Amino acid sequence: MAGVSSCMKYSMFIFNFLFWLCGSIILGVSIWIRVSKDVQQELEINSSAFAAVDLLIAVGSIIMILGFLGCCGAVRESRCMLLLFFIGLLLILILQVTGGILGAVYRSRVEASVNLTLMASVDALQSSSQDSKVFQEKFQKIERKYQCCGLLNGPEDWGNNFKNPSGSYQICQCEVEKSVQDLCFNFQGRYVYKTPCGEVIIKYLKDHLVIIMGIAFGLAAIEILGLVFSMSLYCQIQRK
Repeated sequence: MAGVSSCMKYSMFIFNFLFWLCGSIILGVSIWIRVSKDVQQELEINSSAFAAVDLLIAVGSIIMILGFLGCCGAVRESRCMLLLFFIGLLLILILQVTGGILGAVYRSRVEASVNLTLMASVDALQSSSQDSKVFQEKFQKIERKYQCCGLLNGPEDWGNNFKNPSGSYQICQCEVEKSVQDLCFNFQGRYVYKTPCGEVIIKYLKDHLVIIMGIAFGLAAIEILGLVFSMSLYCQIQRK
């Protein structure tokens, strides 16, 4: 009867060891971010961003488990472990491809969904509460960095707060001296940035959505390779 190919066996082991290593790195970094207050302050992570960190912890754990099953299944020639690895990887591939297709189909709806979120944030710009001031200070950093003003309607989104300086800096103040006509306009007696930050945010999301979709389909190709390796090795062990 045919034996198990050593090349296939160790290729499967190396593939899954790298898979397991990636999962370990993702899990370790995610847990570090989750528990370290200093890192959270440095990265400016708030309560809403913890969901993304928790998701990375779950993803890292799943990748580690699959990598472990693949490595042990290859070395020990265990059909049970290889089958579990195949099923787990296949489920991830199906979810990934489904998510990629839905992202491509509903890409045009990204702007509408973001606009609803931005409309809810306009109230925080116009508020005078202490919690809103924290948001306003962080948002002004975004305005200076991306040379934009407000969320949807420019400086009007700031309401009465537009007239109140934040420290030594005037809200939405245009710092660019050259090409002022292109970037800035006169509003209530001073030059401010013309482009609403909502447009910048939507463009950023659309541009990076394409990148995320590309990465997702690239990973899908690697996962298909893993499925082929695992099933080929499974069949060789069964014929042994």
